[in-house]
Amino acid sequence: MEGLIKGILDVALGDRDDHNKEESSNGQDRDERSRSTWAQVVTGDDDQEDTTTKTPTTRHQGWSRKEEVERKEERTEEWESAGGRHSNQRRPQQAAYGGNDQYEGAQTDCNPNKWNRKEEQEENSEGWETVGKKPARRPQIWKDHNHGYNRPPSEQEYADDVGHGSNIEPSREELADLSQACNKLWELDSNRLVPGKDYEIVCGEGKKVYQNDDMAQGSLFDWLSEDVFRKPTYSRFCSLLDNYNPVVGSKEQVSAQEKQEEAAFIEEISRTGPIQYLHKYLTCKGIVSDDNQEFKRMLSDLWFGLYGRGGSSSSSSAFEHVFVGEIKSQGEDQVTGFHNWLQFYLEESKGRVDYQGYIFPRRRGETPDSETQLLTIQFAWNGVLKAVSSTLVGVSPEFEIALYTLCFFNGGEENHIQIGPYPVNIKCYRLGNDKIGSAFPIAEC
Repeated sequence: MEGLIKGILDVALGDRDDHNKEESSNGQDRDERSRSTWAQVVTGDDDQEDTTTKTPTTRHQGWSRKEEVERKEERTEEWESAGGRHSNQRRPQQAAYGGNDQYEGAQTDCNPNKWNRKEEQEENSEGWETVGKKPARRPQIWKDHNHGYNRPPSEQEYADDVGHGSNIEPSREELADLSQACNKLWELDSNRLVPGKDYEIVCGEGKKVYQNDDMAQGSLFDWLSEDVFRKPTYSRFCSLLDNYNPVVGSKEQVSAQEKQEEAAFIEEISRTGPIQYLHKYLTCKGIVSDDNQEFKRMLSDLWFGLYGRGGSSSSSSAFEHVFVGEIKSQGEDQVTGFHNWLQFYLEESKGRVDYQGYIFPRRRGETPDSETQLLTIQFAWNGVLKAVSSTLVGVSPEFEIALYTLCFFNGGEENHIQIGPYPVNIKCYRLGNDKIGSAFPIAEC
């Protein structure tokens, strides 16, 4: 009898080992297929993709001027969202994740060696990924959001350049008033989504910045139409989000494919109303040349040009910080940046973001609901808390690029403007004279 039992166990264990090996092999094959090479649009570089592993470098222990800007940004958003009363109390991580053991397990995701560019997720027969921590609502993500854009430069297809005519010519009033110019961008955002038609959010309950309780029973996003990922600018934007190591101080290695994705994104958004209006506006102000190619190079350098953050050179960029988000591991881990709703949706779909609830507005009677498109929230990303974060929900990638670029060139650190129905302060921090350190919205009273 003992021999029979031993034989059955051996067979079972052998089958499991074989299954694990097969799964590992299939995962590698799928990962290779998901990274099919794109050549660069702008440079035409035919070199093969750089597969250098992204590893962290040693971080400088002292605070540089750039780090002071980062710390100021973090303090400012928490201060202003709390109504001008800053609290040093942060949500205890052990309480958030059920004790030391669970928290330490979650924290390991911050190790740069744990971040896979194309992470394997659960699949069902229809090609949807349905993952997430909270069982009440599990957002779905359409796997193939490239929709045929993953091609050589000679085969790239872009949306038609929509002729906006005189509508993209800034008026005298707009040239004299930044708020009117930013509101014009809102009006030109034809790709902005419609709540209830293209997506739905469930805000849950509100809280103060310093409160520890999770006030959201489920995810922020209840659903998002798969048609959203068929929009060219949205699709190309999503292709950029896995190009970065989010650990502050980790030197970025930019491959030929990633350069191609950056150039294709800039080319795509340059055909939209908000970016064309931005170009006209900056040209009228004498800030940029009217040459379209020079303007696109400027946008690419501004958003994708690498700079130092956390003591390491070439470790960050405006795009990574503002739209993707970063994790600072000096002292207590902190999430910095991460102000884009699409990145939030995708990370929530993968189970990496845990929505904790919205932050109470400073003015009573303005409770956010499913129609709200300017939202201040609290969440944890890979086990690291972001006590306060504000985001514009459902706006297009081209709108946000245009909005923050316009405020960077024609505004200051604080930009009190009106966009659509929302009075908002666009915070814009500089690194030196020519770099965006951070940019994000704060809802005003």
